[in-house]
Amino acid sequence: MDKAALRRAILTQLEAELATLTAAAHDAHAEATDEENRAEDKYDMRSQSAAYLAAGQAKLATELTEAIGAYQMLALPAFGPDDAIATGALVTLEVRGQPTRYFLGPQRGGLELTLAGETVLVVTAASPLGRQLAGRHQGESVMLPGRGGPALQTITAVE
Repeated sequence: MDKAALRRAILTQLEAELATLTAAAHDAHAEATDEENRAEDKYDMRSQSAAYLAAGQAKLATELTEAIGAYQMLALPAFGPDDAIATGALVTLEVRGQPTRYFLGPQRGGLELTLAGETVLVVTAASPLGRQLAGRHQGESVMLPGRGGPALQTITAVE
């Protein structure tokens, strides 16, 4: 899989999320400052609730902007079978003959992307899976929780 194409897909998804969030934050800010939402009595919390929402959305927008910058600056080294897994690695885990692909990214784990018919889940080194993968090598195994209980998964590829 082309990691540069994967990075572009991640950036596209993050930028779309940022655009949606920015629009929502502007709407919440407009609602918070709208004259019609002025408190009618001491129990009316409409404008205060909208202000809290706008502040939370602004914070998330800042985090998304930082994540976009981190992915833009991310080196995409070529990993070989003898290299330790680190940020920028594309890892394939296999359990019972079923492969799953993961990309160890710098931020915003949990993104799921499909490229060239393959699904890749982004994880970070701070996540439980990322902590287990970091420093491991192809051929090693990790124990991961699953629906049917913990399952031993083998690292079959590191790119």
